[in-house]
Amino acid sequence: MNNHTTSMPLVNNYDTLTPDTVIAAVESLGYAADARILGLNSYENRVYQVGIEDDDPIIVKFYRPNRWSDTQIREEHDFSQALADLDIPVVPPLRKQPDNTAAPSSLFRFAGFRFALYTRKGGHAPELENGDHLEVIGRFIGRIHALGKTQLFAHRPTIDIQSYGIDSKVFLLEENFIPNDLQPAYESLSNDLIERITTLFKQLPYQAIRLHGDCHPSNILWRDGQSHFVDFDDARNGPAIQDLWMLLSGDYNERCLQLADILSGYSEFCDFDPAELGLIEGLRTLRLMHYSAWLAKRWSDPAFPHNFPWFNTERYWAEHILALREQLAALQEPPLRWL
Repeated sequence: MNNHTTSMPLVNNYDTLTPDTVIAAVESLGYAADARILGLNSYENRVYQVGIEDDDPIIVKFYRPNRWSDTQIREEHDFSQALADLDIPVVPPLRKQPDNTAAPSSLFRFAGFRFALYTRKGGHAPELENGDHLEVIGRFIGRIHALGKTQLFAHRPTIDIQSYGIDSKVFLLEENFIPNDLQPAYESLSNDLIERITTLFKQLPYQAIRLHGDCHPSNILWRDGQSHFVDFDDARNGPAIQDLWMLLSGDYNERCLQLADILSGYSEFCDFDPAELGLIEGLRTLRLMHYSAWLAKRWSDPAFPHNFPWFNTERYWAEHILALREQLAALQEPPLRWL
């Protein structure tokens, strides 16, 4: 039986993804696994480090069923490979020839799961208080965006108010995740936020480009003065500032200084429109709303109640509403300055 055939139906959940299945999937591509499996921090997908006999371990990612189409996954793979071809330090999926009749591919199937393999890259989170680190990171994001500007994703989605804000609000209210006594406050506040962000985005039109999409410090590995960008799973179209603002922290002046370091490197390779700084708090708000809806949509996956026990409690929703109130105030504040 050819486990790579596209005619095999995909499974609907991870219930049958056992250690034996993980090893068998890796070995189906010609590797000799040594039975060492280490689960890595990933909840949207399932990601493992698998030991290989007489070689370095490899990383295998099993894609969440029913999230991305094959075409969308391959579009992400092609983007990361194009970046790697330009010597930009990303970690693209490995391409293998699953059998003698198939062309080399980066997306494979086994036992109803879709999966990809990656070279293991060691490292630690960058020191974001270090201006030199920020400048190096900015330089590589600038190179990523220089390629990202050349065309848009044709099949992957765009970061927008509808999917991140409106759809998230509707899902949480219709599925009754929010406690009854907090629903009126959440609905009124989310409507005000969406109205404000809609006005803001109309006032600050931007050029959408291909993005990493989830460029937070945990997706950057730092080693020997070099950064590696990993996990392009959330790659999509959107404003350039989306890949920059999650690297900023602290008070207003601290974030301005950090931004200056990042843009010092970024602007060596890619032009940046300072008007996009006005989008940061709107994008932060949309991410907060989207994150809560994401947790709610995944709540039937046993991994989520286990790893996020604080979610869907009265306290969580009260604090979420408070955070959104703070965002409504932040949307009235002046944007960061490029020093």
